[in-house]
Amino acid sequence: MKFKFMKNTRIKKLKVGILGATGTVGQKFIVLLQNHPWFEITVLAASKESAGQTYEKAVSGRWKQEVDIPQSVRKMPVLECDPRQFNSHERIRIAGAKGGGAQFAYCDFVFSGLDASVAGEIEKAFAMAGYGVISNTKNYRTERDVPLIVPEVNPNHASIIPFQQKRRKWSGFIVTNPNCVVVPLVMAIKPVMDKFGISKIMVTSMQAISGAGYPGVPSLDILDNVIPMIGGEEPKVEWEPLKLLGDIKKDGFKLANIKISAQCNRVPTKDGHLLT
Repeated sequence: MKFKFMKNTRIKKLKVGILGATGTVGQKFIVLLQNHPWFEITVLAASKESAGQTYEKAVSGRWKQEVDIPQSVRKMPVLECDPRQFNSHERIRIAGAKGGGAQFAYCDFVFSGLDASVAGEIEKAFAMAGYGVISNTKNYRTERDVPLIVPEVNPNHASIIPFQQKRRKWSGFIVTNPNCVVVPLVMAIKPVMDKFGISKIMVTSMQAISGAGYPGVPSLDILDNVIPMIGGEEPKVEWEPLKLLGDIKKDGFKLANIKISAQCNRVPTKDGHLLT
C-alpha cells in the first residue's frame, strides 16, 4: 500500500473534555494538550464548588504548573462532572460573564484526572452515557475487561473494548493508563522480553516529590532524606506490568508469567523518576 503525503494538510481535531480540570493532573492535561495536532479542548469539568465559574477564576490561587494558564481555556466555563451537563444541545451560562457567556458544551471523549476517591462512579456514568473515558486513575486498572495501555507497548489491548461494552451494556468505554513509574519500566523491558524472554524482575525506584501530588511530602521529611515504601506504590509496580505485557483473550487478559519484586522510594528531586 502506498501513501501520498501532502504539505500543509490539516486534519480535523478531536474535541476533548477534561474531568477534574482544576486539579493538578487536570492542569497537566491542559498544558500538554495546548496546540496539540490531534486534540482540541472544548469542555472543562470539576467539582460542584467550581462549576459555573470561568476556569481562570476556578483555579485562582491553585494553578500549580510552571507555565501560565493557557489563554484558550481562561474564559471557558467549568461544568460539573456530570455527562448530562455535556449535552451539546444545552447552553451553559458562565457565572458573571459579560452578556451571559452562553456556549455549547461538546466533546468526542474525555480525559479523566479525577481523584480516585470519586473517579469510579463518575467515569462509569460517562461510559454509560456513550463517552470514551481515558482515565489516569487506578479505579479500573485491574478490571478484566478494561484495557491498561501504554501505546508503544500494547496498543492491541484496545481490541477488548467491544467486549467491555457488551458485558457492561454501555455504549461508551473506559481505557486506563498505568502508574507513573510502570510506563518507563514496561517500555524498557518490552523489547528485552520479546527478544529473550523474562522470568524475574527486581526493580528499585527513586521517585520525585512531584509524584506525590499537591501539597506532596512535608519538607522536613524529604529534605536530605530518602523515604522508603511509598504507600500503595509497590503492589502497583509489581502487578500492572503483568497486565501490560500479558496476552489478550476474548473475555479478558492473561497476565504475563513474570515474578516482580519492587522497592519504591521517595527522593528529594522535584521532577523525574529513576528506575534501576
